[in-house]
Amino acid sequence: MKDVHASASTGYTRHSGNYEQGRPGYPAALRDWLQGSLGIDRDTAVLDLGAGTGKFTRLLCPLTPRLTAVEPVAAMRERFAEQLPGVTVLDGSAQHIPVADASQQVVVCAQAFHWFADAAALAEIHRVLAPGGRLGLVWNVRDESVDWVARITAVITPYEGDTPRFHTGRWREAFDGRWFSAPQLTTLPHVHEGSPETVILERLRSVSFIAALPQARQDQVMGQLQALIDSHPDLKGRAHIAFPYQTQAFVCQRLV
Repeated sequence: MKDVHASASTGYTRHSGNYEQGRPGYPAALRDWLQGSLGIDRDTAVLDLGAGTGKFTRLLCPLTPRLTAVEPVAAMRERFAEQLPGVTVLDGSAQHIPVADASQQVVVCAQAFHWFADAAALAEIHRVLAPGGRLGLVWNVRDESVDWVARITAVITPYEGDTPRFHTGRWREAFDGRWFSAPQLTTLPHVHEGSPETVILERLRSVSFIAALPQARQDQVMGQLQALIDSHPDLKGRAHIAFPYQTQAFVCQRLV
């Protein structure tokens, strides 16, 4: 998987189950954005690029039957096929998308574009989109204005290394005006509800650079997070919590 960063190929291969269990879904209001800003209807050919286990694909399924997914990590494709047996999922990457020229009207990347934000990927996405096509980029972003969420970020950030991350903003550098218009942002509130074990421990275990750590080091990180759960007044003793997010959705127009 030469087009895939080592943190992604190692972490997501080891912990595709944690990704499926611990990652939040997406707010229902995002459907309005998909239909309005991206123009998705029953006749729209849509490609979900970097589809993972299909968590975002599930939001797309009711909107159009003309849906194809592309995912480079085999373990993630296996989980995808288990969850969405009726949707075609192809082995491919952003630099090598296995579909025909101008065959898609919308390409969507959820929790993924920062991994492959370069000119080669945008040129390839441009190739598969028909004239007038749209590119949608979506991320669930932790709301670090909440104290315990900020403390979680402080625990995991030292392990980030050179892993591409949304929060750095480096992904924007790929948009140089050649292939696509500048990304236009819509922000929606979102929460991930469940037990602390699911929405904190399983969620953070699914972070690529944490999942790629040696097991002993990973256990140390989980121990720090468990200590936070056991001691923070907003988390201690609670069987059910709401992890706050912002869903940030960007639309870009294909340029001729």
